[in-house]
Amino acid sequence: MTESILELKGVVAGYGPTTVLNELSFAIAAQQRLAMIGRNGVGKTTALRAIMGLVPLRSGRVIFRGQDISTLAPHQRAELGLGYVPQTRDIFPSLTVDENLLAGLKRRPRNALDEAYTLFPRLAERRRNGGTQLSGGEQQMLSVARALLGQPSLLLLDEPLEGLAPLIRQELLRAFRHMSQQTGITVVIVEQQVDEALGYAERALVLDHGAVVHSDGAASLLADTEALERWVGMAVH
Repeated sequence: MTESILELKGVVAGYGPTTVLNELSFAIAAQQRLAMIGRNGVGKTTALRAIMGLVPLRSGRVIFRGQDISTLAPHQRAELGLGYVPQTRDIFPSLTVDENLLAGLKRRPRNALDEAYTLFPRLAERRRNGGTQLSGGEQQMLSVARALLGQPSLLLLDEPLEGLAPLIRQELLRAFRHMSQQTGITVVIVEQQVDEALGYAERALVLDHGAVVHSDGAASLLADTEALERWVGMAVH
């Protein structure tokens, strides 16, 4: 049995008086690609934020590589090997592509930027452009590339395809596949583009009311239109 790189045990979390995650429990194996899907508002983004330490736990534990990280700050989790790309992308709009990527290098040499430009050639063409001069898809590529330069062993992607044109989504997914094959990184992807997320992932979890209600191989779930219509409220494209 493959050892888990991440495990959530009975995680309860939320905002103010509102509880969003209700005894959320799951594990993900090292080097696995996991898609987390479900209707809007079921706790997918909150789950990623709880893993990263951006939402405090009311109870339960987050175990990363055998270590309980439930009380660690986000920057401490990042140092241990967690990477996070939020929905908001969070690039520095006043900085160039080059400068944004330099911010993600941590203590690595400058020539490590070549890794980002190899993964996303479009960024190499725009390396002197400011963040505000980039399209939405290019901003997403920049956000992902910057996170990867920190060499995380687990990358959390929160709706990376949201609002992007189909061709750009496919370009990103190709890069994600290449990234997974070349680095062996573990990926958790939260995505409303269900068919594309399941096409990329190996395993899938469906969340409802802050808990896992269905777990399956991604390909099996993609073929299970009844389950998708029940839990996601839509058939795949």
